[in-house]
Amino acid sequence: MVSAIFLFIVAGLAEIGGGYLIWLWLRESKPIAYGFVGAIVLVLYGIIPTLQQFPHFGRVYAAYGGVFVVLAILWGWWVDHETPDLYDWIGAAVCLLGVSIILWAPRG
Repeated sequence: MVSAIFLFIVAGLAEIGGGYLIWLWLRESKPIAYGFVGAIVLVLYGIIPTLQQFPHFGRVYAAYGGVFVVLAILWGWWVDHETPDLYDWIGAAVCLLGVSIILWAPRG
């Protein structure tokens, strides 16, 4: 379980970080190196979920989606200084509940 959560967090940071670097390049006129590094990080993001022990692609990505939502809220708070409100936190909690159900519900 710790390994799964760790990989979801690493994948989320790679996706958000890579996208953010490309955002900075295209939207905020940063040097093209930001775009290249962002692209490399996004390729790594595509590889990281394959390291999960869960056998089903769709289930892994569905669960990762919930983790991504939480990480995006935290990224916005720490990097963009946009403080999450009560509804952000409620939504994040619902996403984490969904992740837990998808990954760890008993299946026959």
